[in-house]
Amino acid sequence: MRRPRLSSVVERRLLVNYRVAPTVIAGLLPAPLRPQQVDGHAVAGICLIRLGQVRPRSVPYGPGLRSENAAHRIAVEWDGPEGLRTGVYIPRRDSGSIVNVLVGGRLFPGRHHRASFDVGETSRDLHVGYTSRDGTTRVSVDVGVAERFQGSALFTDLTEASEFFRSGSVGFSTGRDGSRLDGMELDTGSWRVDPVEIHAARSTFFDEQDRFPPGSATLDCALLMRGISATWNPLPPMPLSLVPGALRTGNTR
Repeated sequence: MRRPRLSSVVERRLLVNYRVAPTVIAGLLPAPLRPQQVDGHAVAGICLIRLGQVRPRSVPYGPGLRSENAAHRIAVEWDGPEGLRTGVYIPRRDSGSIVNVLVGGRLFPGRHHRASFDVGETSRDLHVGYTSRDGTTRVSVDVGVAERFQGSALFTDLTEASEFFRSGSVGFSTGRDGSRLDGMELDTGSWRVDPVEIHAARSTFFDEQDRFPPGSATLDCALLMRGISATWNPLPPMPLSLVPGALRTGNTR
């Protein structure tokens, strides 16, 4: 079943970013994906997104679906028919919407885990936390709007950071049958990210030392998007290959 094109409003999208040892993150990637690198670091993180007015593009009117969602992401590259491609691989998706959980893989790629979200938001400060119903994933992030982008070891300025994540608008997750990667592309009418200062950020995904040994994943920066119209376009599936993930470390840029 082919997923439909979806229209939505990105009411809030918070990208919390880590710099990670490429050899560690490569072991989490299915082939043919490789970690995309910035100055010798792989880039991974959490997307905490509230979507509103989600509905098929073929249904131009109506209230649509509104939901809190989270995706743990890894910036990746792969060789496509037209050369090197970049995007993100999403090993874990969580949602506060029972609809997203029940139809996971049919609207958005991949399995969605049910989670309870705790959100507090003003024009200057934002808290987003959640706990998955299966008890395996907990996230808590507190940020405040910043006057300027600073403190990142990955990116020299806001323009560089913005362009990196804009070019990673294609996302893949393992399909329901485990034999392929299902993908979707985020298409925004406008693109704008604002810098935020991280007051606190924890994720059991990145804190798990069996997955990320001490020192292999370091919190780097965060970016915030608000009030952006977006279309989600399904992509042709990508077949999985049998190349061991630990052997792939990608290119450095």
